[in-house]
Amino acid sequence: MQTDMNRDQARPGVHAGDDAERDVAATAPGQLRVIKRNGKVVSYDDDKITVAITKAFLAVEGGTAAASSRIHETVERLTEQVSATFKRRMPSGGTIHIEEIQDQVELALMRNGEHKVARDYVLYRDQQARKRAERARDLPEPKHQVDMAVTMEDGSRAPLDMARLEHLVHEACHGLEQVSPDKIIAETVKNLYDGVSIKDVNTSMVMTARTMIEMEPNYSQVTARLLMDKIRAEALQYLGVAERANQEEMEDLYAKALAAYVEKGIEHELLSPELAEFDLAKLGAAIDGKRDLQFSYLGLQTLYDRYFIHHNETRIELPQCFFMRVAMGLAVREEQREERAIEFYNLLSSFDYMSSTPTLFNSGTLRPQLSSCYLTTVPDDLSGIYSAIHDNAMLSKFAGGLGNDWTPVRALGAYIKGTNGKSQGVVPFLKVVNDTAVAVNQGGKRKGAVCAYLETWHLDIEEFIELRKNTGDDRRRTHDMNSANWIPDLFMKRVINEQDWTLFSPNDVPDLHDLYGEAFEKRYEEYEAMTRDGRMKLYKRLPAINLWRKMLSMLFETGHPWFTFKDPCNLRSPQQHVGVVHSSNLCTEITLNTNKDEIAVCNLGSVNLAQHIVDGALDRDKLARTVNTAVRMLDNVIDINYYSVPQAERSNMKHRPVGLGIMGFQDALYKQGFSYASPEAVAFADQSMEAVSYFAIQASADLAEERGAYQSFEGSLWSQGVLPIDSIDILVKQRGEEYCKVDRSQTLDWDSVRERAKKGMRNSNVMAIAPTATIANITGVSQSIEPTYQNLYVKSNLSGEFTVVNPYLVNALKERGLWDNVMVNDLKYYDGSVLPIERVPADLKERFRTAFEIEPRWMVEAASRRQKWIDQAQSLNLYIAEANGKKLDVTYKMAWLLGLKTTYYLRAIGATQTEKSTINDGKLNRVSSGGGEAPAAAAGADAAEGDFSQAADVPQACSIDDPDCEACQ
Repeated sequence: MQTDMNRDQARPGVHAGDDAERDVAATAPGQLRVIKRNGKVVSYDDDKITVAITKAFLAVEGGTAAASSRIHETVERLTEQVSATFKRRMPSGGTIHIEEIQDQVELALMRNGEHKVARDYVLYRDQQARKRAERARDLPEPKHQVDMAVTMEDGSRAPLDMARLEHLVHEACHGLEQVSPDKIIAETVKNLYDGVSIKDVNTSMVMTARTMIEMEPNYSQVTARLLMDKIRAEALQYLGVAERANQEEMEDLYAKALAAYVEKGIEHELLSPELAEFDLAKLGAAIDGKRDLQFSYLGLQTLYDRYFIHHNETRIELPQCFFMRVAMGLAVREEQREERAIEFYNLLSSFDYMSSTPTLFNSGTLRPQLSSCYLTTVPDDLSGIYSAIHDNAMLSKFAGGLGNDWTPVRALGAYIKGTNGKSQGVVPFLKVVNDTAVAVNQGGKRKGAVCAYLETWHLDIEEFIELRKNTGDDRRRTHDMNSANWIPDLFMKRVINEQDWTLFSPNDVPDLHDLYGEAFEKRYEEYEAMTRDGRMKLYKRLPAINLWRKMLSMLFETGHPWFTFKDPCNLRSPQQHVGVVHSSNLCTEITLNTNKDEIAVCNLGSVNLAQHIVDGALDRDKLARTVNTAVRMLDNVIDINYYSVPQAERSNMKHRPVGLGIMGFQDALYKQGFSYASPEAVAFADQSMEAVSYFAIQASADLAEERGAYQSFEGSLWSQGVLPIDSIDILVKQRGEEYCKVDRSQTLDWDSVRERAKKGMRNSNVMAIAPTATIANITGVSQSIEPTYQNLYVKSNLSGEFTVVNPYLVNALKERGLWDNVMVNDLKYYDGSVLPIERVPADLKERFRTAFEIEPRWMVEAASRRQKWIDQAQSLNLYIAEANGKKLDVTYKMAWLLGLKTTYYLRAIGATQTEKSTINDGKLNRVSSGGGEAPAAAAGADAAEGDFSQAADVPQACSIDDPDCEACQ
């Protein structure tokens, strides 16, 4: 049996031959049959000829609109000619060898004057013949003779097909170093028994390979490839395409699988009927089956568990059909639908870029809710409050993350004119919001998730920051909801200068909510004067430093509320001419205007930065191509998106914001040999984000030329030629030079971009860095801008538990001859840290520091360098080992001084620990006795640094891979 793990294509993205080898379900007229090279006899099908010739043409002429029409007509004519030849020869039916069919295709191309295509086709056939010969020499004879029966799906028994089992394992290991097919086969057979189900045979292969990942990261890909056998069987059988298939066969089966999948999906009302209007033969020909080989085990299992469309719990979607479905859904309104769908497919399936989870869930479905984030402002009246909670439920139902601005709602004790009573404040309503998020999950795929924001001058702020405490009146606690402080610059100045701070009820100071910068400071001081002369009765004055310490203490103890900064979000907003940013979103990267009539919406996707490091440097040409296509995909979301509430559609159509971000930052550093805690990493953060910003703004300007500028463009900072890098001047002028220490260096020619932006932008906002945890899992890179959590650990999420080992570290240790069982056990013992292991060289210790071994100043500095280029914000988690009040105080003040708009979770301790039960003998394998404990949050800090009470049993910040944590999904 052949193995063809890496069968090359005639051109990138396309096949030009061997296309008549696919299994088919139906017998063609005349009962013609085809003998494949492995001796298998299958039904003849005209579609195979069509796909083969289409791929040949696409390989030479590409998929442009100009070529599309000619190719379609020519392919139809040539297919008829080839089929007619065989039907003439064998009117009563018969068998034809695959080579004969390909000879006729070649002859038909030549006779019709398609000499370039024919030449390419001939060369491809010759190339494939040589490869088959090489594989035939390399493939070992079956080594294991096993007398064992398996139970098939229908209950019948059959001998265990050891030849197929060995073929699958060898195919899975093909092209990967340091993996042993024989070892997997031997261990798999040990776990089998007479009568084992056919599904359990695959499970045994997968579990066997999975146990080997900690010693060799390449086994993660092996495991994924073995898992693919189960996925292929499940989908192909349901679609009626084939009973089973190996990787080699899938390269030909994918085209037929796509058409059958779209038909079944529409039939079961899982897919939009619009997908059937695409030229599925052309799209099927563009599918690259070899891209199934890219997945890590965690990535593929995550897709299977959470993303693939299913019917009656049967997954009917294959990985490349999944990417094509998403691409088709995003291209459905394009004039050149097929060409754009192929362009989008290639970007997604290559892992160069990945759309956000809601887009992956819902693109191409009957209800395409593709947007990630919704931001609302809650009004100060009962009807408006419950209307906002209703909107939360509707938005959450279709997989949107929510950010609610609660600052307008009057505080506890405020007068209510309508009832002549007193308000119960914000907190009781937040309890309802919390329970609504739990009750209405996101399409049954993940829990509902919401974050409430409150400005720091609100009279309920002290109770608000205690919402996540595990003590106190549970009716005034929200254990499932996130919260964030919306902090004005004036408060930070008062903290630094150790001055007093005054709390108000918003019904007494109604304009403060919409003011920022110097205007806020002036009005706030006027209200303070009113409290001093008796004109305002309801207020509270306290030292700003006391409130700041309480905020830090609660952040340490409960992980909430997060710290987000009102003034930089507004002063640097391109849209300050039409409204105010009142909050951020669920993950603190979106900064868009909200009001009672507009719910802000943002659409997210992330560039895989690691894929753009070529030969140890950032490939800017490739990055430009990726960003250009990505911005187009994001802009398409706005028009295609399903809006469950009208305020969201109104806002999105008017302003058209998108949020292009990055992921794989840590991988990109590894590929360049940089430590996260280094000036080189900070410089790369700066320059890489500058390049993304440069290309993203240009891409939006290009779209404006093609499609028109967004409605509220006139008067925006864009229209004035003020780019994100320029808006720092506004922040410095309003805040004061001494309170803004932002680096403003640049390397690219921004003058031309300013002129482009002034003429028109398609999108009011273009960039935002989201957490990307799940899509980073899919693509097999580090999430977002995060440092490595641990170099070896067990990751838990909704798909189960997965051993994660840092492949860059493993390869570096192999080069030094240091990778062995002892090193694995040392890493387990020291919770994935190389610092305590004496035999690890100093340069590797520095490069492979983990998150808690990096001083937070490096993370903040790198984030500051990125923030200057971003028109929105970034989800910035901060890792602080042995946290105390002083460390938190310095870190968060530095974040503000360096111009950050927001921060996200405080990670004070690691949550998921490597299982030590598998260590043979911890004491025997310990190389160094010092520093073995994982970093943990300090308790009982000095009162002068914040009242950090002893809290050993209190959850410290966020549990890093908690399946229930939205940030990890």
